[in-house]
Amino acid sequence: MAFDATFWVAVSFVIFFGVLIYFKIPQKVNEILEKQIVDIKKEIHESEKLRMESKKLLENAQNKLDSASSESKKILEEAKKDGENLIIQMNDKFHKSAEIKKHIAETKMSQMKEAAIKEIKDTSIKIAVDSVKKIISTSVDKSKLDLLFEKKLEETKTALKNINS
Repeated sequence: MAFDATFWVAVSFVIFFGVLIYFKIPQKVNEILEKQIVDIKKEIHESEKLRMESKKLLENAQNKLDSASSESKKILEEAKKDGENLIIQMNDKFHKSAEIKKHIAETKMSQMKEAAIKEIKDTSIKIAVDSVKKIISTSVDKSKLDLLFEKKLEETKTALKNINS
């Protein structure tokens, strides 16, 4: 019986697939692909965790920044009220001393009023600018942000107490 080329191609094809199956090549390829799929899923899961953590950190930093901004506004409002109270007190003293030495008291009181208002404004602006600069420069580190916030709050209160004294 004469075998033609087609027969030998078919026989070699069957032998080739037999060798592949015998050495379990399809199973090994499947295992490698499954391992890569698992690794990719782990990486995706890890990146999702990192994204969520960074989102939380960003939200916390934004909340701290908002809190600091509102606290700064409250401090400025308190400084304005204290300044107005100081002006009222100065005016009362002015009217009492005007009966004794009107001309001298008017000159001194107007100078004190302008100096007090300027000092309150300068101090408030300096504290607000320093707080914002330090908050921006340390906003990456949460613990530094908290410490800075508390420190500047205490400095502001102390400065306002010194002005009122």
